[in-house]
Amino acid sequence: MTVTPEHTNTGGGTTVPRATNRNEPPAVPRATTPNEPPAVPRATTPNEPPPVDRTRAAHETAVPRAAATHEPPAVPRATADAGASVTRPATASDLPHPTATTPHPSPADTPVTRGFLARATFLTAVLSFAGALLGLVRDQALARMFGAGSATDAFLVAWTVPEFAATLLIEDGLAIALIPAFALALARRAQGAPGDPVRALVAGTLPRLALAFAGAAALLAAFAPQVVRVLAPGLPDPALAVDCTRLTATCVLTFGLAGYCSAALRAHRRFLAPAAIYVAYNAGIITVVLTLGARWGVRAAAAGVAIGGCLMVMAQLPVLGRLLRIRPVAESTGGESGGRPVGVALLAAVLLFALCRQSQVLIERFLGSTLPSGAISHLNYAQKIAQIPMTLSLMLCTVTFPVVARALADGDTERARDRVERDLALAACMVLAGASVVVACAPQIVELLFQRGAFTGEDTASTVRVMRVYAFGLLAHTLVGALIRSYFSAGRVTWYPLGAMTVGLAVTAGIGASAVGTWGVMGIAAANATGITVTAALLLAGMGPRSIPIRTRRVLAELTRPLAAAAVATPAGTWAAGRAGTPVPSLLAGGLTIAAVFLLLGRALGDQGCVTALASLRSVSRRLAHGRSR
Repeated sequence: MTVTPEHTNTGGGTTVPRATNRNEPPAVPRATTPNEPPAVPRATTPNEPPPVDRTRAAHETAVPRAAATHEPPAVPRATADAGASVTRPATASDLPHPTATTPHPSPADTPVTRGFLARATFLTAVLSFAGALLGLVRDQALARMFGAGSATDAFLVAWTVPEFAATLLIEDGLAIALIPAFALALARRAQGAPGDPVRALVAGTLPRLALAFAGAAALLAAFAPQVVRVLAPGLPDPALAVDCTRLTATCVLTFGLAGYCSAALRAHRRFLAPAAIYVAYNAGIITVVLTLGARWGVRAAAAGVAIGGCLMVMAQLPVLGRLLRIRPVAESTGGESGGRPVGVALLAAVLLFALCRQSQVLIERFLGSTLPSGAISHLNYAQKIAQIPMTLSLMLCTVTFPVVARALADGDTERARDRVERDLALAACMVLAGASVVVACAPQIVELLFQRGAFTGEDTASTVRVMRVYAFGLLAHTLVGALIRSYFSAGRVTWYPLGAMTVGLAVTAGIGASAVGTWGVMGIAAANATGITVTAALLLAGMGPRSIPIRTRRVLAELTRPLAAAAVATPAGTWAAGRAGTPVPSLLAGGLTIAAVFLLLGRALGDQGCVTALASLRSVSRRLAHGRSR
């Protein structure tokens, strides 16, 4: 069935749309029959409005009902707020010019509902959790094949490259700068800006960034010996670390392209492909390690990083290509305008912050290289497990960051502030519940995941001690990850976050250097937790004119509730986990006890995150009961 916005005469032939006065009712397009002849544009007189392209309008006009004859066409117009469309009677000035096209509806321009955010968060969390599980499988494969000795230490020095690249180019760096730029371009497109601001933004940024990524990767590979010497001067086998570093250097290019695609897709509210990148990445590493590990040794893991980075790009390029091929607005004489460009100062502020934050890992590796063999491995395994709750809690902020950026692009500061405050409460609830499980069930988790092959019981005990110390900084890590998005969500340059992170890094370095001789790896972990806590406090104190003006006292009062719930749930979970003898029953007992105590006590204290979680559980239970009764 073909749909036309033109009205028809009683004889079935088409007529040309005409200008209407305000007293005429709006027209609704109707379905045409196959026997009607097609509309043919005709020349118009100066007093007549230009003809409407029937084929294009047919694809762009919704059809709620069949239209009566002799009704004027309704012309959709974009509004500045959230890209909504409204209709009114057409006038001659409203009808499109023959060389222009009406904007194509975009999901990024529709109002955001709670259901959409819930589904997007759930999808992102599930795929991120799957990627994290594959990351644990990857670490298990490394631990089983290479243990926690000098070869693994050499690879982990090279692993610093993808760790930094992921933070700078995918998670906390490039995305924080690009998503507000795409949000502004989408808002301008919804407001009817000339040309296509989104395509203009891509054309103006992607080629230059890709060239910069390729140059950085080449430089890193060329200076790999010097990089290894700086990162781990006490490494017993630097040649192996150099080989691995040259292989992992390729991820600077692939991670940069993957991060660009992720930012563009999330701004368009496409979350499936960006959430799946770590599934592809870790699957590539595992495959290469299992197939080539016996022949290449730990170099196979570095080669897996290179292949996994390519898979991250391939998982997103087709989706982004389809979005960019759609021309919502045709070329116009006004030229293409992408809105506020992504300036060098903004990129520098964001990337330097992310680099400074990730430098905590450099300090840990540097101090750990002076300790006995295996210290860096214990730090790495403990950190990977401890950070899982933080990663999952920040999934909500990952989904809502484009929403906050779009609200600011539309000028709705109050909506952005309310969203940020809700995100902080929910993320704190999730990470503190996870931290309770990490502290209470650390022996069971490490034994279940790693204690096999070359990973001994002594390695398990060392990793458990470090992991429990790391857990005390998880809330601060989550707050930093959530707050930094607020500072840059409007796309404005601010150097305050970099200053706050620099102070925290100095605290980490000072405490770590003074404690490593006495406390070893536990002193390094304590320095990490202390430094990031200082940074989180400074970022909270600086919210206001530099960022979204959240109500800081209200946020702090809200944080005390899940903290109190975690303080009670953790010893209860430790007691329950100690009652069983084997890891799986112990982990289940401890985890269930913590969940019950944390949620119930948090609900009693009025914690917003716990209230939301219990409401969701009740909703799911009612749906399941309704499904069984049908």
